[in-house]
Amino acid sequence: MPENSPDRAGGRPRPHDLAPPIRIPAGLVVLVGPPASGKTSFARELVEGRRIEAEAVVSSDEIRAELFGASAEPADSDAADAADARIFEERDRRIVARLSAGLSAIAESTNVTPQARERLIGLARRFGAPVTVLRFAPDVADLLQQYTERGRTELTEVDVRAYAAVMSRDAGADRLRDEGAAAVHDVPGRRQSVTPSEAADRFTFALCRPPGR
Repeated sequence: MPENSPDRAGGRPRPHDLAPPIRIPAGLVVLVGPPASGKTSFARELVEGRRIEAEAVVSSDEIRAELFGASAEPADSDAADAADARIFEERDRRIVARLSAGLSAIAESTNVTPQARERLIGLARRFGAPVTVLRFAPDVADLLQQYTERGRTELTEVDVRAYAAVMSRDAGADRLRDEGAAAVHDVPGRRQSVTPSEAADRFTFALCRPPGR
């Protein structure tokens, strides 16, 4: 929404529309949130709005589709584990390629567990790149509705609730900073009556680091 556009209720800009965008430094940006919490829609809006280049977004779901096809299902748990290992090795390779060139990378996967984030933060430290975490934490009712609207069936309601519980327990802002995040920002969504496009408008991104840093 442009800065001077009226909101739907009263013809005046909402207070958050007048706030300057949050500037994200060049480095590793880690999206943290359960499935269907809005991460993919947010990243898509960043790309479509030319705030970032498409290559900056490193998505585990997209890599899975590239390597195994959109509808491929591993035959058993061993095959699933092997597929996951290959996916995240490829994700890490793409992130390293960008960080080593001084470019930003946006890690788009759930990243709700400390173990998942530790792996990513370790990559950033290798190149002295700052880590910014963007949190997606809708309430459970909105999360379940958004998952239903996606039309995907690989997870059950119990699974989605479990991801949300891990997010609540293990991905608070203080913990994320303790793990090594230089900054943590909450990305608004349906609960705040904010669309993905409006959420993307809240942020600006520096895509490369100055030489020598």
